[in-house]
Amino acid sequence: MKIAVYHNLPSGGAKRTLCDSIRRLRLNHHIDVFTLSSANHDFADLRPYVNCYNVFNFQPLRLLHSPFGRINQLLRIADLLHLRLVNRSVANAINQGHYDLAFVQPCQYEKAPSVLRFLNGLHSVYYCHEPLRVLYETMPARPYERRDSFMRRSFDRLDPFPALYRKVLRSTDRRNIHSAKKVLVNSAFTRQAVHDIYGIDADVSYHGVDAQIFRPLNTQKADMVLSVGSLTPLKGFDFIIEALSQIPKLARPFLITASNFQNQPERDYLIRLAHDREVEVKLLHNIPDAQLVELYNQARVTVYAPVREPFGLVPLESLACGTPVVAVREGGIQETVIHGTTGLLAKREPMQFAEAIMSLLSDTQLSEKYGRNGRENVMAMWTWEHAVRALEGHLSSWR
Repeated sequence: MKIAVYHNLPSGGAKRTLCDSIRRLRLNHHIDVFTLSSANHDFADLRPYVNCYNVFNFQPLRLLHSPFGRINQLLRIADLLHLRLVNRSVANAINQGHYDLAFVQPCQYEKAPSVLRFLNGLHSVYYCHEPLRVLYETMPARPYERRDSFMRRSFDRLDPFPALYRKVLRSTDRRNIHSAKKVLVNSAFTRQAVHDIYGIDADVSYHGVDAQIFRPLNTQKADMVLSVGSLTPLKGFDFIIEALSQIPKLARPFLITASNFQNQPERDYLIRLAHDREVEVKLLHNIPDAQLVELYNQARVTVYAPVREPFGLVPLESLACGTPVVAVREGGIQETVIHGTTGLLAKREPMQFAEAIMSLLSDTQLSEKYGRNGRENVMAMWTWEHAVRALEGHLSSWR
């Protein structure tokens, strides 16, 4: 097939999984990429694996600082309108390319991108990694977001611009996703969320893990646990710190986090929280895959507690390295971690989570057994070869 791939992705799991997919799809198909200058092009770089890489110019307007910050929501609305015009041009280029289909990825500003509206009957497949969660879920509260000024709280209640922006964004995202001919999702959990929010019956096309990169190294275990993900409130690192603080101090492991993106207020908050709870923590940023693989192998356990995570790639990476996982029992994680076989699932309750961690830290034989089971399960079900075969079936099912 001749496939046009569209994305406007930052660094992160969605870009990494797109790269892993394209590396394998290109072996049997012609792949051209259409993207925007606002996307991250260097992280999980697609350019070595595609025939043509087309970049269209778009950069969001620069946001203003106090006392003019209240009109930033209007600037964001202007960005959405500008994006629509740019994506019409992108769609025109795709329409003229005689492609068999367009494989469309999310936009970091619109979520479902407006390019879907303008593809003029071309079969379009949209991969929805997650709904526009900020509009449909309550975000975790943070002390650094409190508004202590009575005057500021009063202005917040009267300010019409945030509600207007959310209304425009919601309308844009809903119209765009309904323009896709087919919607794919990364888990049964996400499929249910997409149905509940958009009324769309999506198909599950699971991601995979590169078991040649993420593999056991037979290195010595360190007295530490590892957690991986963007340093944002939704990734639940504060909960992990609270849980570790429940472990007796003499048995309490060191925590290392690895993130490709770090929100500075969140980082400062976590450092203060760890200090207050007497949990030793090291927050790593932008480390290469080789170092991440070493960390997975050195960790005695990978701990994972994101809030309603749509899929849960981190547990699969850890299991591919032979390291067991303790994770929260929610979201798509329940589809990648087999409780009592490759790891343990616990409620989002600090003491219960701590007890799950301790059960593996205190029983080396059980921990090693779960690690071996995890590697075997990944090789049997979760390699990218399995994932891309299924993806090809979804992409070609319309023909």
